[in-house]
Amino acid sequence: MFTEDVHLELKREYTNDTLKTVVAFANTSGGKIYFGVDDLGEVIGVTDPDKEFLQLTNSVRDGIRPDVTQFTSSTLEKRDNRQIIVFEVQKGTACPYYLTAKGLRPEGVYIRQGSSSVPASESQILKMIKETDGDSYEQLRSLNQDLTFETLEKEFALAHIPLGKPQMRTLQIIGEDELFTNLGLLLSDQCPHTTKAAVFEGTSKNEFKDRFEFTGSLIRQMREVYGFLDRYNRTRSVVRGLDRIDVREYPETAVREVLLNSIVHKDYSFGSSSLVSVFDDRLEILTVGGLVKGLTKDDIMIGTSVLRNKNLANVFYRLKWIEAYGTGILRIKESYEGMDAEPVFEITDNAFKITLPAIKLNRLDKKNEPEHHGSEMKILELLKIKTTIQRKDIEQAIGISQPMAVKLLKKLLDNHAIEKIGSGKNVRYRLK
Repeated sequence: MFTEDVHLELKREYTNDTLKTVVAFANTSGGKIYFGVDDLGEVIGVTDPDKEFLQLTNSVRDGIRPDVTQFTSSTLEKRDNRQIIVFEVQKGTACPYYLTAKGLRPEGVYIRQGSSSVPASESQILKMIKETDGDSYEQLRSLNQDLTFETLEKEFALAHIPLGKPQMRTLQIIGEDELFTNLGLLLSDQCPHTTKAAVFEGTSKNEFKDRFEFTGSLIRQMREVYGFLDRYNRTRSVVRGLDRIDVREYPETAVREVLLNSIVHKDYSFGSSSLVSVFDDRLEILTVGGLVKGLTKDDIMIGTSVLRNKNLANVFYRLKWIEAYGTGILRIKESYEGMDAEPVFEITDNAFKITLPAIKLNRLDKKNEPEHHGSEMKILELLKIKTTIQRKDIEQAIGISQPMAVKLLKKLLDNHAIEKIGSGKNVRYRLK
């Protein structure tokens, strides 16, 4: 007599449900299936062992992924003068195994509970994947294998980079088991992660002006979010000499690097969206995922880089969106050099926020104006030619802002190099 338990299953003959049992044994702790024995444990035998063997081995080979055949074996035994087949399944090393027709989801993945083979929960599937593949999210097998890559293919075509199955394997979009990884999921048109953006009135979150949500491949989100930020990155004009120069409210280099940082360094094992907030005086991007273990804020501020998603970063590097690893934070800081405001980096255990202050015209003048002494000499030279001048004449001739012109004129007045004539709107200056 036989009795079913966690390691034993009884079958009168091969049926389609047999594959569920094979999957469950391979995912749990192994077991044996006896063919030719009924549910009560009575031996009834198999009438055509060769046919049963062939059907069983073919269905296991074709109906289960990853390939589990190396962990199975079949023997023919004689019990009560009848022939039965003993099909042994060991626990596999590439769990979770699943039914090819159902895919890597609960209806396709089975585990053994007592004497039954039951569908695994999504959390149990994820646990098996982590135990097999490790903790790197982007290297784990994607639960969704029905993926398309229209956006990625177009981007690679624009960059004149081939993207067939060999390249996908090299980039680790496809794993060694020929299944899509989570990196593939992130780059696919079915990517479940999103970026949410909001535009606020003024400098607080009290009043919304607009809201957006960007979906699809991270490649598509990168382009669309940058385009969104570019629309709200106002252009202002600065006059320098005879030239009027257009400048952006936020350095384009800083915007690009902050966005790349939010995508490449995000912890995608969390389901929450990245948040982009635009105010009148600043731009904020909040990303889930603090620093990689072992790094400190001081480390990243001097250019130390340990990539959380190194394969994703490699794809961006291939597309030439990333020029060199570990330079993003330094580029953001450098783009604000000489300004009287600088970007702010806030880091918690599970989040990273970068705030870019809006650049005002007086800040631009501080960064780009000539040295004070040179500007003073230009004012004096101008006075030798024109005898008397107004403040706006100085602003246009030298290419400086009103506050800077006032500052220079006050210094020349204090040094008794010039004197003021008149008052109010008619005030003029001349050599003393």
